[in-house]
Amino acid sequence: MTVVALYVALFLGAWLAVRLLRRGGRRAGLAAQKTVTFGDESAVRADRAASVISLAAVFLIWGAFTGSRLVPIHVPGPFVGETGFTYTARLPSGEEAEAEVTVLVHRPQETPAAPAVAGSGPVQPDTAVVPAWRSVLVKAVENDAEGAAVVAIDGIPAVVDQPVRVAHGSVVLTAKGSLSFTPDKGWQMEPIWLPPPEAVAARFVEIATNGYQGTGIWEHLWASVSRVLAGFLLGTLIGVPLGYAMGLSGWVRGWFDPIVEFMRPVPPLALIPLIIIWFGIWETGKIVLLFLAALWIMVIAARSGVSGVRLSKIHAAYSLGASKGQVLRHVIIPNSLPDLFTGARVAMGVCWGTVVAAELVAAEKGAGMMILVASKFQLTDIVVMGIILIGAIGYGIDMLMRWGEAKLVPWKGRG
Repeated sequence: MTVVALYVALFLGAWLAVRLLRRGGRRAGLAAQKTVTFGDESAVRADRAASVISLAAVFLIWGAFTGSRLVPIHVPGPFVGETGFTYTARLPSGEEAEAEVTVLVHRPQETPAAPAVAGSGPVQPDTAVVPAWRSVLVKAVENDAEGAAVVAIDGIPAVVDQPVRVAHGSVVLTAKGSLSFTPDKGWQMEPIWLPPPEAVAARFVEIATNGYQGTGIWEHLWASVSRVLAGFLLGTLIGVPLGYAMGLSGWVRGWFDPIVEFMRPVPPLALIPLIIIWFGIWETGKIVLLFLAALWIMVIAARSGVSGVRLSKIHAAYSLGASKGQVLRHVIIPNSLPDLFTGARVAMGVCWGTVVAAELVAAEKGAGMMILVASKFQLTDIVVMGIILIGAIGYGIDMLMRWGEAKLVPWKGRG
């Protein structure tokens, strides 16, 4: 919730700041010349300042919650240093005595020696060393007189399994009489859960130089990209003509509509067991799975594009003597292209999400394979690196498709 609240605050603060800076200025472009913009999709353009600030905000939050050296501010991190607490032990004679426990909390990558302590009497002081974000078990009464039992921690009566707040942490009395000390964790994420940006960048440089699992990183990425492109192109080549046919023929629509509407809500991942049984676990099965992931989306996009063509344009073409082929080529296809590009972008995103899951099953190369192997060894920096690379490539492909749409369908949103 803290991260969400911080992100919302950054969003509102950035919006207000940019709005104040732009007050009085004039914005150029076609959208600025329109008198009606609310509800007109063609008048809405991505604010580049918002995009830049959005990426900076995500990076800032990531660095702040991981203790990165690349950002100027950090949320409170885990306690690191020397601390301690006292406990009161009751001897068999009924007498009570106190002893001090000194705890050294260190960074996970360090291996310091335990601090030296000395004492005398029936209750002896103890020491412990624990990495940040971890707990340590202190068997305090083992050094004390026989039959001694802990009855209080820092003067507070000790109850089994009830935490007692002490300096820089908390202590719990276990059922066997030991003391479990947990230092304050702060708000920062442990590197094993989320590494800082510089750790991910360093891992990327290492893998780009030496490869991973005997294969270069670019070979891994190209393996995933080639599978996605193959499945997407097959889905498009079959899905678009089928969608056009369903939009133009009642018989074809009636024949295929139950199949399309039945398969559309089925997630591609649910088909993995059948794909493995029918096509095996290697390349053919992966491409077939991606083909099915793209097929139904492209069918619906093409069908929607046909049904969205204005009837007045078709009547105008027929009144000018156009044949059915000419109407299809000059009216239906051009006017359905915006829906096709939208469907293609959605299908490509679904294919990207599916290829990673498909590579988790069995693959010698691929981004999903890297993520799977790294997760088995808790190499979170490689997992995060793989996720970032997948997202960056997917975003790049989407931007390329947007550019193609802008060049091939310049009339989109203009009636």
